[in-house]
Amino acid sequence: MQHPGYIDWQHPQVLKQAKSLALGLDDQTGIVKHCFEFVRDQIKHSSDYQLNPVTCKASDVLKHATGFCYAKSHLLAALLRANGIATGLCYQRLILGGDQPLYCLHGLNAVFLDDIGWFRLDPRGNKEGVDAQFTPPFEKLAFAIVNSGEADLAEIWVEPLPVVVNVLTSAGNYQHVLDELPDVEIAKI
Repeated sequence: MQHPGYIDWQHPQVLKQAKSLALGLDDQTGIVKHCFEFVRDQIKHSSDYQLNPVTCKASDVLKHATGFCYAKSHLLAALLRANGIATGLCYQRLILGGDQPLYCLHGLNAVFLDDIGWFRLDPRGNKEGVDAQFTPPFEKLAFAIVNSGEADLAEIWVEPLPVVVNVLTSAGNYQHVLDELPDVEIAKI
């Protein structure tokens, strides 16, 4: 089945933004850092800022300058792919606090750096208590795995997980996404 292209790196505006971010840079690490910081800092996290519309496709994230972590990772993947850098999507399974703990997926990226190999980076957006950075060879993600049941999922995906796409494309507003955060079962070892 042909996917609708949520990482639409060939979209004219995505290509234009990708080339603009790479302008004057001739090294892979510099391009990755510039694209990462653009998405992390210039694209607002939908929940943090209580923004609509809910975006999923990379070009829509760029157009509206907002997205949940998943959508922001779609845009970062598109910008890096447009610059010829191998990039995928990866996920963490995290627990949300409260009286009844709730698990959900958190979306981030993996990029292939020539001198390191696959390296994860998290364009979610920083706020109090969240400080994601691009500091290879050391990962500095938004969230650490600290609770039972949480996990770094090892797979690197070319396209977003269907459960993520379903939530983002069916939500009428950001609150609906928060009410229906995607999750996956993980195997007990």
